[in-house]
Amino acid sequence: MGDRIRTSVRRAAAAPADAPVPPAGDPEALAGGSMHHLALGPGPALTAEWVAAGLQLPDLPRMRRYRLNRVLAQLHELGYAGVLVMDPMNIRYATDTTNMQVWVMHNASRYAWVGADGRVIVWEFAGCEFLAAHNPLVDEVRPAVSSTYFQAGQRYAEQARRWADELLDVAGHRPGSPARFAVDQCPLVAHAMLLEAGAVIGNGQEVMERARRVKGADEVAAMRCAVRACEQTMSDLRAALRPGMTEREVWSLLHAGNIARAGEWIETQILSSGPRTNPWMQEASSRTIEDGDLVAYDTDLVGAYGMMVDISRTLRCGGGRPTGPQAQVHALAREQVERNIELLTPGRTFRELTHRAWHPPVEEYRHYGVLFHGVGQCDEYPEVYFPHDWDEWGVDGVVEPGMAFTVEAYVGARSGGEGVKLENQVLVTENGPELLTHFPLALT
Repeated sequence: MGDRIRTSVRRAAAAPADAPVPPAGDPEALAGGSMHHLALGPGPALTAEWVAAGLQLPDLPRMRRYRLNRVLAQLHELGYAGVLVMDPMNIRYATDTTNMQVWVMHNASRYAWVGADGRVIVWEFAGCEFLAAHNPLVDEVRPAVSSTYFQAGQRYAEQARRWADELLDVAGHRPGSPARFAVDQCPLVAHAMLLEAGAVIGNGQEVMERARRVKGADEVAAMRCAVRACEQTMSDLRAALRPGMTEREVWSLLHAGNIARAGEWIETQILSSGPRTNPWMQEASSRTIEDGDLVAYDTDLVGAYGMMVDISRTLRCGGGRPTGPQAQVHALAREQVERNIELLTPGRTFRELTHRAWHPPVEEYRHYGVLFHGVGQCDEYPEVYFPHDWDEWGVDGVVEPGMAFTVEAYVGARSGGEGVKLENQVLVTENGPELLTHFPLALT
């Protein structure tokens, strides 16, 4: 088995010193190096704009090393030989490599291994092995083996066996000497084969969420750039909003602006107007927005440098003075966000956040599912629930410097009328909470 596996290996950037140098015009070398989209970055116009605004650009090689060290620290703390990651967000964190990020969320066609010894392997989608060459921390790239029914059909068990055999070899599993490693997610049949072989499998999502919890200085710098890009897009959306537009037309502006400003995708399509704002969580529709309607949306976007900007705003279409009911629910939502931001101080427990947070009476007003949640590359650990959900869902922990949270509020009267969604993104510092998102909370 070992010989067969070794012949499938293709080297990434960390090739031996005596490896042949690719020709200057070699398309694969260029595509994986200087012409890679992560190497090209957001582009000179955007980065110049961010620098002019006083923002510091992230040092990407340093950020990659920081993230890898965070993963290694968790592996040693939890006693694993390594972690196998298939979740594309975890692959990005551990290796800063990307390929069809949304597609591979439902097609297990790329994955990565981080060993406790620091060895990093990426298994890449067929023919795309060159895509990791921009990151010298990746030691090897191999062609991925997929056992999904879409790709393997009736041969899924055979392909799952190939996948499991190779992973067990990498993990150092031997008869009588079971490997202990973590896996974040994988096809059911493949996981069963690991267990059948006697491997001890831990929760890879725990490893990665714990690693991702505290952001390094370069991650914070990247997040600030992503925030500025997002808020410029939100300004464009606000300026373009007119009665007669459909919800989907308005939502498309957020997508276009995100992509144009080096963003990657949007996780949801939550935007609603008028009577569709209560209850919350309705997706953008063909409804035509009328003069005086409230229009509420949640950005939920993965922006520049792969950092998430997850904030919500509610606008009044057409301008003018809000009605009494509109002003009332907006004032309650704003008070909830602004008061609860002040709770994000180092050393405070998640239980304290739950039980000391302010919110309107849940008997009178509908609310969002959580009061706070972590944010980084996407929505991340922890979620902090309402007091009435604590016994069923509450998980305790401690707020630490370097953690980033969103502070949530949705207020919609249970008796009816429009609702308001507001949300801000906050960095926890040694001195307390620092507001990262400054787009106005006002309705107009």
